[in-house]
Amino acid sequence: MLERPWLDQYPAEIPKTLEIEEIPVQEYLKRTAEEFPEKVAIHFMGKEMNYRHLYESSIKFAAYLQSIGIVKGDRVAIMLPNMPSAVIGYFGVLMAGGVVVQTNPLYTERELEHQMKDSGAKAILALDILYPRVSKVKSKTNLEHIIVTAIKDFLPFPKNLLYPFIQKKQTGIVVTVKPDASNHLLPEILKQPQKKLVEYEYDFNEDLALLQYTGGTTGLPKGVMITHRNLVSNATMCVAWLYKSKPGQEVVLGVLPFFHVYGMTTVMILSVLQAQKMVLIPKFDVDTILKTIDKQRPTLFPGAPTMYIGILNHPDLGKYDLSSIEACISGSAPLPVEVQQKFEKVTGGKLVEGFGLTEASPVTHSNFLWDKQSVSGSIGVPYPETDAAILSLENSEPLPAGEIGELAVIGPQIMKGYWNRPEETEQVLRDGWLLTGDIGYMDEKGYFYIVDRKKDMIIAGGFNIYPREVEEVLYEHPAILEAAVAGIPDPYRGETVKAYIVVKEGSNVTEAELNEFCRKHLAAYKVPRYYDFREELPKTAVGKILRRSLVDEEKAKLNNDEEKHA
Repeated sequence: MLERPWLDQYPAEIPKTLEIEEIPVQEYLKRTAEEFPEKVAIHFMGKEMNYRHLYESSIKFAAYLQSIGIVKGDRVAIMLPNMPSAVIGYFGVLMAGGVVVQTNPLYTERELEHQMKDSGAKAILALDILYPRVSKVKSKTNLEHIIVTAIKDFLPFPKNLLYPFIQKKQTGIVVTVKPDASNHLLPEILKQPQKKLVEYEYDFNEDLALLQYTGGTTGLPKGVMITHRNLVSNATMCVAWLYKSKPGQEVVLGVLPFFHVYGMTTVMILSVLQAQKMVLIPKFDVDTILKTIDKQRPTLFPGAPTMYIGILNHPDLGKYDLSSIEACISGSAPLPVEVQQKFEKVTGGKLVEGFGLTEASPVTHSNFLWDKQSVSGSIGVPYPETDAAILSLENSEPLPAGEIGELAVIGPQIMKGYWNRPEETEQVLRDGWLLTGDIGYMDEKGYFYIVDRKKDMIIAGGFNIYPREVEEVLYEHPAILEAAVAGIPDPYRGETVKAYIVVKEGSNVTEAELNEFCRKHLAAYKVPRYYDFREELPKTAVGKILRRSLVDEEKAKLNNDEEKHA
C-alpha cells in the first residue's frame, strides 16, 4: 500500500480526491457556450471570437465531416499552428464522432506519411502552405479528404487582405486550392447552412478522443491512445490545482502548440472548461510574446523553460509590462532555478515546475502555485487522483524515500495503450501503472525529483527528439559508415542534437552537406546542430554503439571547461 506523504503537503483548497464527470470532451464546449455565449473564447492577431460562435462553427464543421463520410471512430488529422481553426477543428472532429490525430506542421513528407499510414486517418485539416506536402503523401495513405484553412481566414480587415502578401514574402509560397470532391476549404464550409449532425453515444472509459504521436528508442513514433476519460480527468485535475483561477475571468496565453498534448490540455481544453479567453500565438517569437502580454494582459502562461529564458534575455524586456501574469506551470524540460526566480521578480507572478508525459495526457506532478513554497529542483508532488512510486531498476519493487529508481505513475489520465502495438504497451503498462522511463527519487515529504532518463530521448526547446530516428536518416547518406546521435547540454534549448559520424573509407562528406541532407528528411528541430567526425565510435562487446558514453564524454568536457573558468 502507498503511504502518499504528498497528500500532507496539499493546501486546504486542493481536494485529495476528485469527482470525475463522465462526459465526452466536446460536451465542455457546449456547456460553456450555453453559460458564457458572449464571453471571448479566442483572441487571434487582433480578431476575437466568442464561445457561441466557436461552438456553432465546430458543430458546422462536425456535420460537414459526417457528410463526407466520417463516422464514429474514424481518425481525422489536424496539421495546424495555434489558430482559431485548430480549436474549431479539434472540437468539430470530436462532435462528428471522430478521433483527433494531432500532427506537427513541421513534419516532412516522410514523417507525415508514416503518421497518416499508421493512424489510418481518412481526412486532414491543414494549413494552406502545407497543402503541397499533404497532397504528395495522400495517395500513399488512407487520406480521402484534405480540408484547407489559412491564417488570413481569421484575421480582421485589412490584415486579412494584406497577410497573403506578407506570407509570400516570408515563405515564398502561394497556394491556391480549388474545392472538389476531395479538397475542401474551411471558410466555405463555415459559410454553408449547417447540415444535420448525427449524435453518438460514448463509452467514457474506452472511446478514444485522441491519437497523440510520441517516439521511442525503438524506432518510429507511435500513437498514444488517449480516451475521453483521460482528457477529462487531467483537465479536472488542472482545475483543482489552479484553485485561485475564476471561471470566465482568466486570460490564457496560448503559445504552447496544440499539436502537443501539453498545450492541448493545459491551454485549449482547460480554457474551454473554465470559459477562459485564449490568446493564440501561431509560433513562438519573443517580440510577439512581449507585445501580446503587454496588450492582452494574460493571467495564465503555461510554457516551457526555453520560452521563459527567451523572454528574460530579450534586450527590450524593460519596455513591457508583464505584471498581469499570475501563474505559470513550466513543463517539457527541467526549469533552472535562476530562471524561475528572475521570471517571478519580473512579472510578480508564480512560475513553478511540473511534470508529465504524452502517455499521461500529460500532467502527473506539479509544484504548488500558491500558499506553499515551490521546491527547487523538484517536479513537485502528484496531482489529485494520481499515485506515483519509485521502482527498483533491478526487480521493479517499490523503493523507500531517498532511493533512486524508475518513476511509475497511475491514475485516470493514463493512456489506454499504444495504437496497434500491444507488445510495446505491455512494456510500459503494468497493472495500470505507467513506467515513465525517467529515473528519480522521492523525498520524505513526497516531493519527486528526476535525475536522468532511462530513454535516450533528447528534449530540445520542449520538442521530443528520438536519436534513432535521426540516426536512420543519417545512415541513408551514402558516405556514412556509422552514426550515433545524442543530446548535449544547451543553455537555451536545454539540450541540442549532436551527431557523431564515422565516414566510409574513400568517401568524403562535409558538415554543410549533412545538414542539407538532414533538412530534406527531418523537421528543423530534429536536425543536428553539431557534427563530430571520428575514426570510430565506442561500442559494447556485441557491437552496439554506446550512446550513453558519448553523452558522458560531453558532460565531462563541460565540467572541465567550467573548472578551467572557475
